[in-house]
Amino acid sequence: MSHTQKYTFAIILLTTLFFFWGFIHNLDPILIKHLQSAFSLSHFQASLVDSAVFVAYFFLAIPAGLIMQRYGYKAGILVGLCFFALGCFLFIPAANTISYPFFLGALFVLSCGLTILETAANPYIVVLGDPAKATQRLNFAQSFNGLAASVAPIVGGIFILTEEPKSPAEIALLSDHAREAYIQAETALVKGPYLILGIVILVVAALFFITKLPDIKEEGTSRGVLGALKHKNVSWAVVAQFFYVGAQVYIFSFLLVFAHHAIGMSGQEAKYYAGLAGFLFMIGRFVGTFFMRYLAPYKLLTIYSLVSCFLCLIVIYGTGMITLYALVTMTFFMSIMFPTIFAMGVEGVGADTKSASSLIIMSIVGGAVIPPLASKVTDLSGNIHYSYYAALICFIVVFLFAWKVKKISSTNNC
Repeated sequence: MSHTQKYTFAIILLTTLFFFWGFIHNLDPILIKHLQSAFSLSHFQASLVDSAVFVAYFFLAIPAGLIMQRYGYKAGILVGLCFFALGCFLFIPAANTISYPFFLGALFVLSCGLTILETAANPYIVVLGDPAKATQRLNFAQSFNGLAASVAPIVGGIFILTEEPKSPAEIALLSDHAREAYIQAETALVKGPYLILGIVILVVAALFFITKLPDIKEEGTSRGVLGALKHKNVSWAVVAQFFYVGAQVYIFSFLLVFAHHAIGMSGQEAKYYAGLAGFLFMIGRFVGTFFMRYLAPYKLLTIYSLVSCFLCLIVIYGTGMITLYALVTMTFFMSIMFPTIFAMGVEGVGADTKSASSLIIMSIVGGAVIPPLASKVTDLSGNIHYSYYAALICFIVVFLFAWKVKKISSTNNC
């Protein structure tokens, strides 16, 4: 029996996780737009949604790796799903108390679950099957993350952005009682979607609990978390993933905000462009998975990073709809970056796979660092276009990663 046939059901079950964490991450742009309007937040304050989400990756990735090393991949997945569900349920008291910090706290708890899930699922699907097809397999699984990216903005727009929110100036004109009632009504809109999602996640956790998954043991002795950095591809992947995730989070999370400030487009109309961005992100991963049959992953990553740099320049220096089109198109070329960086990062590290995974997932904290910095550029300059210099720098780092580790990748793909 081949590796693929032996592990088919496990791979299918794992792939559902990629959809769920992709869905919750891609509700963030809707949530940012919604909470920014409800609480009259600055760009920097609104970007704290991303910070609350991605700072969890910094604190929980290494503990997640330790859980896996001691109890296995399945235990890590179950713990992650429980935190995921708890964070969803915390949105209800956050909405009831009309507290922005409470929302940030709920997002942090939820993201602790996502951290553990990603630390477990990404390397698990890499080692679960034919090693020669590991990068393709991870890109395929991550394609369902892309599917979620195309669905979540539209679903969130329908149930959370039910109507165009009031501007800060309009809210300021309301009486204290009317203002509180308005904010309460706006925050209450998030309760239903997150409650349903929390229940679904608990059902998925129960399914994982009763399903027997293969326990993969890497050969050799692990050198520990810091020891894994001695692998050149691991250390470079940590840096590249930090910058890439920062760019991805900013581009997706502030797409609706960009459409409003750069073009004057309403959130109701812009949500369809966010959905299109998610759709292109998904298609990009399927297309990338296909191209990797004929082109080494590092070569495709090099091409895609250079195209992304060019599109960033259009966003920075262009005007009108062409800038939004460039921003949306960029998501197609971003699509393969996370799974390809991850797979190349853990390639050939053997017993250090779990430790390498922890480090690369920890570097997702870039999503908590880059968006606030980029948003600060917008607040200080008054021009949201300039903030995409941050994304440009990030894609240059991804290009350097592909260039630096090409010898390792090309050797292993011969």
